[in-house]
Amino acid sequence: MKNICIINTGGTIGMNRGAKGYEPEKGFLAQQLAALPELSRSEMPSYELVEFEPVMDSSDMMPSDWQAIAKIVYQRYADFDGFVVLHGTDTMAYTASALPFMLPGLDKTVVITGSQIPLSEVRNDARENLITALMVAADFDVPEICVLFGKHLLRGCRTTKFSASSFDAFDSPNYPPLATVGTRIDLNENAIRRPNKSQTLALENIEAQEVATFRLFPGVSAAVLRNLLQQPLKALVLESYGVGNGPTTNPDFINAINEATENGTIIVNCSQCRHGTVRQTNYATGTALLEAGAISGGDLTIETTIAKLLFLFSANLSIDDVKKRMQTNMVGELTTDND
Repeated sequence: MKNICIINTGGTIGMNRGAKGYEPEKGFLAQQLAALPELSRSEMPSYELVEFEPVMDSSDMMPSDWQAIAKIVYQRYADFDGFVVLHGTDTMAYTASALPFMLPGLDKTVVITGSQIPLSEVRNDARENLITALMVAADFDVPEICVLFGKHLLRGCRTTKFSASSFDAFDSPNYPPLATVGTRIDLNENAIRRPNKSQTLALENIEAQEVATFRLFPGVSAAVLRNLLQQPLKALVLESYGVGNGPTTNPDFINAINEATENGTIIVNCSQCRHGTVRQTNYATGTALLEAGAISGGDLTIETTIAKLLFLFSANLSIDDVKKRMQTNMVGELTTDND
């Protein structure tokens, strides 16, 4: 029988109803799991529950908590056949985006899941997500950090949350699902990233950094942008229009970008559109950003762009190295011309 480590960070899936609404409660999930008859069936793997202290709402998740998850996987790697991480949905895509960079050499399945309704409620999506995640972690060869939610198993660093209420709350707009979940669990073998067998598992560091996002809109203030670009900001994720376009008739806007990049601030141009990729030379408005020093984020999600920047800055790389690696596919997070 396969043995799976369930890492409970918190989130809706294990919450109890309190006076102020759903809230994390130490030990409550363990009671719910023990009362779930499906987990004792022969088709299911055995499991060990490891809980954060304290369990948390994912809105409180920090890079240090990503580090704690990665450390548990790394330290307990030889003890288990796979891992299931229970996590709140609000920041699940950020955690799923960070962990692949932090655990190079991974060759076991790590499934991140949660729910929109707690396991303790009569009607919920928690039961199906949990059972499917355990079965995937135990019985399917998907050596990646994955997100299992509703009908799809997705690559973690391609995932974004698109619904606050749907049972299919997550999407992978620029990469196909690793598996679809219905009456069967059907793997998409061609989409699964296989590890380099010569590489052993490692644990990499990630820390909070001076990184921000800025979303363009008609009439956006160049003064606000210029103020945001002041030191100690290291990098800005610029959420531009379409394939990477921005306003060019306001010279103050372009000048603010140019001055920041000349002073060493990295500006990553990412599209506001969920699907598609940044191509800064398609339009003059995109070329202007390129000439001002902004680099293309390609088809990176905003969540992965942020996580990747934090990871690269945590490695104390030079500005040029960070720029180069931001445009390099490291863990399956980015589509390049060579893919």
